[in-house]
Amino acid sequence: MTKKVTMFVWNDFYNDSRVLRECTALEQAGYQVNLIALGKTDSTEERKEMFKIYRVSHRNFETSFMFKCLFICASIYLLMWNYRIAILFLAVYVLLKISKINIITRRIILLSKMLFLGLKLKTDIYHANDLNTLIQATICAKLKGKKLIFDSHEVNTSRSGYDSWIYAFLEKSLIHIPNCVIHENHTRAEYIENLYGFRPQVLYNYPYLRQDEKKINMHKLLDLPESELLLIYQGGLQQGRGLEQLIQAVPFINKGTVVFIGDGKLKEYLIQETHKNKLENRIKFIDKVPMELLHLYTRNAYIGFQLLNNTCYNHFSAASNKLFEYMMAGVPVVGCDFPEIKKIIDGEGTGIVVDSSDYISIANGVNLLVEDTQLWAQLKENSLKARMKYNWELEKVNLLKIYEALYKEEM
Repeated sequence: MTKKVTMFVWNDFYNDSRVLRECTALEQAGYQVNLIALGKTDSTEERKEMFKIYRVSHRNFETSFMFKCLFICASIYLLMWNYRIAILFLAVYVLLKISKINIITRRIILLSKMLFLGLKLKTDIYHANDLNTLIQATICAKLKGKKLIFDSHEVNTSRSGYDSWIYAFLEKSLIHIPNCVIHENHTRAEYIENLYGFRPQVLYNYPYLRQDEKKINMHKLLDLPESELLLIYQGGLQQGRGLEQLIQAVPFINKGTVVFIGDGKLKEYLIQETHKNKLENRIKFIDKVPMELLHLYTRNAYIGFQLLNNTCYNHFSAASNKLFEYMMAGVPVVGCDFPEIKKIIDGEGTGIVVDSSDYISIANGVNLLVEDTQLWAQLKENSLKARMKYNWELEKVNLLKIYEALYKEEM
């Protein structure tokens, strides 16, 4: 009998490499996987990896033809009857449109659609990716009497942009309900143990093992000479990732061009700072690329950056996937001095640890590697060796063990 899994994720999934790897691993192991994700419209699609994606959209009653007709008719009627009331009606509508009430309404609609799909699909095990899908997964599991996994990719009680008390309250209220809780590394698992009295399972965010040498020619793409050293940051352009300090470091870096690959709220600011400091010839930007193609860009790098700032425990405890993506491409890292990252960089000899809050420290770390080519070559060799240990082909065994144990209990 086919084992059925329903996963929830609160994003559009296009660049969620962890969820893609988990869905693919389960499908290859004989599970029937359905993933419920966000989308621009309600739709269903089947991936080449053979699992199905059910998308729920942000669209709600406001966008329907019926609502538009009613809104126009009401506006015309009020204008004909009393223009002051019509103006007040329109003002209230605009206020609701731009206020948090509208955002909350949309989230409730999305959650409800996810919940409806989760209950409709035949499932043996529900899998919630992060706290913002745990409510709907919990309700589905409880109503249908099925097993539940909570796969937390972040530290929800200390995370940038998640300062409201509601996140800590929700996690504390729900975290003991799942049959299995997974966290992304041992530092975070210890944190959860101290907070809630139990230790989660650990599933690291390692990339697929890739040993081919194919790559996209970024020198040609950026109109740079082949001899130019590319110093790459790949990932979200967000605050707290040391990107402002990296721009400040550029005038003090002796060789190379810094390349940002990705998008995010900080992108316009970084571009403005580049122009303001007349660094256009030293800093380049490439838009976000599909996760399936990212490694073809990474292989061009002389150095990769992982410069999280200590703005919250979520950053301090991270074992970021980009650290291992650089390793997979044989790219030495200039990384921050945080426990999980330092453990890999120093333990495997794959890069240089710096103070990510200090642009001079960042520049010094880069200069050491661009000047000492023998050291750089040794770190590159160490990275290529280490990728045989830190890869998804080995790590996915832990995911499958978790599922097999739960499925046996279910049967």
